[in-house]
Amino acid sequence: MLISTAYAQTATGAAGGAGGAFMQLLPLLAIFVIFYFLLIRPQQKRMKQHKEMIGAVKRGDTVVTAGGMIGKVVRVADDEVQVEVADGVRVRVVKGTLSDVRAKGEPVANDTDDK
Repeated sequence: MLISTAYAQTATGAAGGAGGAFMQLLPLLAIFVIFYFLLIRPQQKRMKQHKEMIGAVKRGDTVVTAGGMIGKVVRVADDEVQVEVADGVRVRVVKGTLSDVRAKGEPVANDTDDK
């Protein structure tokens, strides 16, 4: 005939079944540990540093917003800062949108060369 006979495999002992379940979960646990140390933990550290940086903003600091605007902090409120982006032009910005705080008097590189 065209159909071959199927034979049942021998059953493993009870101790082998418990060890097999652990061995099946081991790769899943290893992947979770790798994701934690490579992705989750560094992101949490960056968020903590950003929160501390925003909390330390004071009047006179040069800041960069998420939109790329650079200005000097004129006034600090609870969750907002007032940033002067040009002479006499002040903008209210939510503290969470600040992407960088530069120190007072930190030199800013000039991209254009005057020749």
